[in-house]
Amino acid sequence: MDSRLKAARLLGVKAVVAKGFERIHRSNLVGMGVLPLQFKGSDSAASLGLRGDEIFDVVGAEDGIAPGKNVTLRIQHADGHTSECSLLMRIDTPVEVDYYCNGGILPYVLRGLFTS
Repeated sequence: MDSRLKAARLLGVKAVVAKGFERIHRSNLVGMGVLPLQFKGSDSAASLGLRGDEIFDVVGAEDGIAPGKNVTLRIQHADGHTSECSLLMRIDTPVEVDYYCNGGILPYVLRGLFTS
């Protein structure tokens, strides 16, 4: 597994938003307990005017994680205005839901060992 993914999770990264994901990168994010979220349609960081000084909230994930679920990204811009866009949750299978909800593959496996 990519050490950058491990570092991201250890640094507190909870989600990654991208225009698209390579299969293995998306799978590795889920395996590390990081939520992969994908822009929909023509939305992108550039089209939304993102500069890196925003505060983000993912609305809808608190209702539960499910394959192919849509959530809303609420963006608080540095100048005070807010905007929103729709994102696709890229947790693609029920097994990935279990991995993510347990904090990644390793915690999932360890919980299975200690609860058996």
